[in-house]
Amino acid sequence: MSSIATIGPVGSDCCQAAVQYDPDAELVLFNKLSEIISAFSEGRVDFALIPVYNTREGEVKEYFRLVSKMDQGFWIDNVVLPIHLSLGTLPSKGNTPAAITTIVGRGSVFRQCDEYIEDTFPAATLKAVQDIDNAMLAIQEEKKVDHAVIDSERLVKKYGFDLFAREVVSHNKTRFAVIGREPAPVTGYDATAIITRPLKDRVGMLADILGEFTRRGINILDLQSENDVETQKLRIYVEVEGHIEDPNISGAVNTIESVVIQEKSALKILGSFPRVDMRVKKIKAFGFIGSGEMSQWFADRLENEGYKTSITGRSSSITPAQMIDTVDVVIICVPISATSSTIRQYGPLLKAGQALIILAGESEDTIRAALDATDPGVEVMFVHNLWGPQAITMKDKNAAIVRTPRSGGFCSEFEAFLYKHGADIYHDNVKKHDLLMGVGQKLPTAISVALAMTLKQHKITGDDIGSHSTLTSLYGILAMARVHNQNLRTYAEIMATTGDGKKIVSCFAENLKLISSLAEQGDIDRLTEIMEENRKSMTPAFLQSRMNQAKAVDEVMGRPDMK
Repeated sequence: MSSIATIGPVGSDCCQAAVQYDPDAELVLFNKLSEIISAFSEGRVDFALIPVYNTREGEVKEYFRLVSKMDQGFWIDNVVLPIHLSLGTLPSKGNTPAAITTIVGRGSVFRQCDEYIEDTFPAATLKAVQDIDNAMLAIQEEKKVDHAVIDSERLVKKYGFDLFAREVVSHNKTRFAVIGREPAPVTGYDATAIITRPLKDRVGMLADILGEFTRRGINILDLQSENDVETQKLRIYVEVEGHIEDPNISGAVNTIESVVIQEKSALKILGSFPRVDMRVKKIKAFGFIGSGEMSQWFADRLENEGYKTSITGRSSSITPAQMIDTVDVVIICVPISATSSTIRQYGPLLKAGQALIILAGESEDTIRAALDATDPGVEVMFVHNLWGPQAITMKDKNAAIVRTPRSGGFCSEFEAFLYKHGADIYHDNVKKHDLLMGVGQKLPTAISVALAMTLKQHKITGDDIGSHSTLTSLYGILAMARVHNQNLRTYAEIMATTGDGKKIVSCFAENLKLISSLAEQGDIDRLTEIMEENRKSMTPAFLQSRMNQAKAVDEVMGRPDMK
């Protein structure tokens, strides 16, 4: 039988969390965090369980100070426990808020209930105690009917107090850290807690440390900083997604120590453990219809967030129809030309209470098909991710979202997932999205294909282009090469979409015909006039920002090794 040191008394929140972690363990109870850490460090117990965060109170800073001094032990797991606090008084006929002059409780409990106490007992004296057992016994023995106690309902009833108010604070949860002697193994859904030694002063230290995580696409779950009590030097605590055995995490840690801080053993790894989410997730499982690389790309990242995923296609072990009954959200991610027909085929199988998310490039026909084919109780949302499966992360990538009147909580949770991973989200309506995609994808693709055809017809080679291009003229060449070096059918489908984007290409063709005619006529004045009118339609801020981007590209393309 293992033993766990935690904070008493019997029936306390810490005891309940310890029992939840290991129902058969022997509980060794203390009144102070320092006593728990000492018992663990001295080998008197196998594990320590300590509160580290409360949704109302915030972080328990004392924990981090104590654990950072430990020479052994690792943070190996977490327990999240809803905290149900009630106010109790001795049995009395005339109990009213005005009759209560003193409220007894632990300091952490008072911090969690400060709003309730301020609103209900603004004149009461608060008496913080460490040993709540003895405090309640003293109230009983001395028959202090004007005293009240705030703690768990179980503890209040244990000492025969009447419940004056049950559940005095809502949305109250505490996270407890489990400290063990061996590191926790990789689970695939992990987090790592790290704390620095006291750091020397240096401009930008915090930003540089965080930058090593963000540039690798590592999400930061928690961040704290404070001055060390003895040295008054900065200490930083950070919790990140991933296990320390992940090369991405260990690489960031090594770089921070050797390059950023430039001190050996500057970081202490408190431990890696199964990730805990204090938020309530409504979605349990996602199912993909479409087994291409983009489906797998999203599935990998959703699984890393703790969701279950299932990918179905022509050769999957289960069919899309079988999968639909097992998930909360169905994501359709198939070639553009097949999206609407796939929605019409499988949409009727979704039931009220599920959600359908469409990953596609054209919104008008697909959304119409989804609203027509699914039950009115099915959520529907359109997402156009403007990146491919070669992207390492979503950070700073554009995502266009079209919400519908039936976009609900499941859709919002998926949108929050995109936002968390750094995607730049833009909300469109149906027509606006397709029109903008005409500018952003349909037209550039059509130009790239037409340009390649032109070069071929005139027998112009890549060497010819390189020797006669300016930096500005290379932009179109780069786009042309990129289109023809990737999935050609995808780009063909982009050009063939039927939404409002086709207006952009048609309009461009007419305008190209006009300026070609003016150029052949040598009408320089009219061409200049058109360009001046164009410039007036754009804001100076837009022109300047795009000019800055162009100069940045020019600097890269102008390097000798890029020619």
